[in-house]
Amino acid sequence: MVDSFEKIPVEIFPSPQEGSVYAANEIAQLIRQKQKENTVCVLGLATGSTPINLYKEMVRLHNEEGLSFKNVITFNLDEYFPIKREEFQSYWSFMHRHLFDHIDIDPKNIHIPNGDLSKDAAKKFCIEYEQMIQDAGGIDLQILGIGNNGHIGFNEPGSSIFSKTRLTNLDNNTRIANAREFQNITKVPRLALTMGISTIMKAKRILLMAWGFKAPVVAKAVEEHVTEQVPASILQQHDNCTFILDELAASELTRFKSPWLTGEIEWTPKMIKRAVVNLALKLDKPVLSLTNHDYNENGLGELLVEEGEAYEINLKVFYLLRDSITGWPGGKPASQLPAHPERSLPYPKRVIIFSPHPDDDIISMGGTFMRLHDQGHEVHVAYQTSGNIAVTDEFVTRFIEFAVGFEGMFNIDNEKSSEILAEAQSFLSTKAPQESDTAEIRAIKGLIRRGEAKATCRYVGLPEGRWHFQNLPFYETGTIEKKPMGEEDIKITMELLRSIKPHQVYCAGDLADPHGTHKVCLDIVFESLKRIKAEGDEWVKDCWMWLYKGAWQEWDIADIEMAIPMSPGQVLKKRHGIFIHQSQKDSVPFQGSDSREFWERAEDRNANTASLYAALGLTRYAAMEAFVRWHY
Repeated sequence: MVDSFEKIPVEIFPSPQEGSVYAANEIAQLIRQKQKENTVCVLGLATGSTPINLYKEMVRLHNEEGLSFKNVITFNLDEYFPIKREEFQSYWSFMHRHLFDHIDIDPKNIHIPNGDLSKDAAKKFCIEYEQMIQDAGGIDLQILGIGNNGHIGFNEPGSSIFSKTRLTNLDNNTRIANAREFQNITKVPRLALTMGISTIMKAKRILLMAWGFKAPVVAKAVEEHVTEQVPASILQQHDNCTFILDELAASELTRFKSPWLTGEIEWTPKMIKRAVVNLALKLDKPVLSLTNHDYNENGLGELLVEEGEAYEINLKVFYLLRDSITGWPGGKPASQLPAHPERSLPYPKRVIIFSPHPDDDIISMGGTFMRLHDQGHEVHVAYQTSGNIAVTDEFVTRFIEFAVGFEGMFNIDNEKSSEILAEAQSFLSTKAPQESDTAEIRAIKGLIRRGEAKATCRYVGLPEGRWHFQNLPFYETGTIEKKPMGEEDIKITMELLRSIKPHQVYCAGDLADPHGTHKVCLDIVFESLKRIKAEGDEWVKDCWMWLYKGAWQEWDIADIEMAIPMSPGQVLKKRHGIFIHQSQKDSVPFQGSDSREFWERAEDRNANTASLYAALGLTRYAAMEAFVRWHY
């Protein structure tokens, strides 16, 4: 009964990589089967960050296992409009960059909607595209992703189930989410060409892939009723569709969210806490007010059988919630508190806060950051990447003009400096809309963010030498797409960890970062600590790792193991710390599907966590920062 609430078959994997291998193997099997039958294999392909690992695995199968694509015909789902195909952000460019340039497919067999047409010509093209799919024999296997609003292809909420390939308006949420590819939402096209829902539904087989923070919309598509307001839910009506998910994307499915509703389970303390917290929030009751009737009426009668009366269960969960709240993130010195989230000793602790970008430390855990320093701990901040890609050209121009004016005002004659500034000014004045920055421009952008990060550390009170700029190589591509984690990234991180020998490490456990940097940064720290532990370093046995969320999500309250309360004054102080990062203020270059500024997100999120604790019957604070401990 574990999947009894699911109306679409679901395959769940520990990571996107493993899910992508599964999908690639099914595609390879179909291609080889068609080759034996001496027929063509027609694939419908998707773009975006979701299928990148899939295409990487397909290229590997071609290079290492001899998979040929000579009998393959492809039709891509969609394309921006208008856009020239050679532009980096075009899906024509994406597909060639990630797949077509690396396999033996016949170029004549590649079909991608043409975004470089007039509107009238585009409408005619859409009719022809439908006919080309039909002439090829229809799509044998269609790959899909899913948008935050449930769109498939560019079929936004409200798209008709009968829709065909057409020119369509992009929902503003979609444009915001895709702004990561264009750096600024104003540069994201407002229109797109897309296969229609009817076109997609005619595919003989459909694989929809979803990773990470797509969990809420995945649950709607898989478990709730069919509606054109969630286009992916229409796939419930397809007779051969499978969703391929990683564990995070599957986390909102009933089998994970409320497993007690799907059959017998083991009632661990963690499971009991989740069940009772969810029940209290659902009924809008404090935990201590829940009754036997509440448990029985909401599928938790088995918990009463296992654990006894509601009163006793309520107390256990209330104490778990209460004990997660502390004003001492480094442990309270000279105190013996067995249920405290952190150890009292050693005191003071050496602490490293790993910040994927030069502002994640203050945005995500600024209150805790300040409290650790104020309580006497030796706090270090490791800025893992330069963050240069998130600085706008306009901001660089402002700094260049200041530098030129500064030299002129004080009659400073630095020939080399003046030469670099002149070259930078010349490049920016003629830079094409989607052209990549030069190494010099990237260096200037990185310097801007480094200066803001230093100023933040000084604002908190850290002395010189407590901030470390790692500039991990995986990030330094000059484009939005980054390289995978590499040996040099791990080496740099291991050296820093060994030089400080921390008792506490804080990392961004946020997989919802729209351009994936947080995930790579987290994997680098995981791998570094794993290797250090395997090599026998004694200090690592006494090092605890705490994960915070970034600007896009918060931990489920049932999972929070340490919650740091903040007063109104501390909230304001944190806000001012975030404001130091002026290059990221007012216009957020990579904001995902959320149009709020980072400081607004942080305050709303922290206030919401505090409100949830209060709703459960705990003390009401102005705000709370939340952490989960990682056992490595």
